[in-house]
Amino acid sequence: MSNNKKIYFASDAHFGLEGPAGSLHREKLFVKWLGRISDDAQEIYLLGDIFDFWFEYRRVVPRGYTRVLGKIAGLTDSGIPVHFFTGNHDIWVFDYLPGETGMIIHKGPYIAELYGKKFYLAHGDGLDEDDKGFRIMKRIFTNPLLQWLFARLHPNFAIWFGHKWSHRSRYSKELIKPFQGEDKEEHMIFANRMLENEHFDYFVFGHRHIPLDLPLKNGSSRYINLGDWLWHFIYAVFYDNKMEIMKFEPSP
Repeated sequence: MSNNKKIYFASDAHFGLEGPAGSLHREKLFVKWLGRISDDAQEIYLLGDIFDFWFEYRRVVPRGYTRVLGKIAGLTDSGIPVHFFTGNHDIWVFDYLPGETGMIIHKGPYIAELYGKKFYLAHGDGLDEDDKGFRIMKRIFTNPLLQWLFARLHPNFAIWFGHKWSHRSRYSKELIKPFQGEDKEEHMIFANRMLENEHFDYFVFGHRHIPLDLPLKNGSSRYINLGDWLWHFIYAVFYDNKMEIMKFEPSP
């Protein structure tokens, strides 16, 4: 990797939460950010819940999001890898997104070595081993037979139902919850447990909707949460052997 290039991270845009037209302003800001970072981006990691609901039919394209999808396709066409992690709201990615936009799809955690540093990257949902309700729900949503049956529904109803469910789910109702403390935060508990067996320099997650940059118990690793693009408009950038959380400020 060229040392003058940067690695960018963002998550939780939840495009479509207010309906495709309602999230258009945020989508335009996101596209402007992608354009701004394209000059020095080595790679871009989108860590889940970019869409508030996403389900791919074989022959039907979900309405909306043409600006962001087109911009991402342009980035990948220019040779910039864009990694897309499925979150708990946009888990139903099949072949359309990677085929049309060129994104690299991750349906689980991904370990990457970037500029000599070891990263554990994931959306961050389902890390709590005691959250049996979520684990059961995820098994249902990823069941091939149930996905096939859902695809048999007419898109007008299925997409409407999906957005209604997504908006009313308990994960949408608790988008922002104050920091609970190191011993109560699911992500930090998970990261500290992982560090008992393997070293990582950075754990980077979305899902939590508050920007965080905190040291872990070993004193040398850090936990990064990417906030969101609903209210915070936060992203992280790694370069010159350091990680920074930044707020996107569009030009006047």
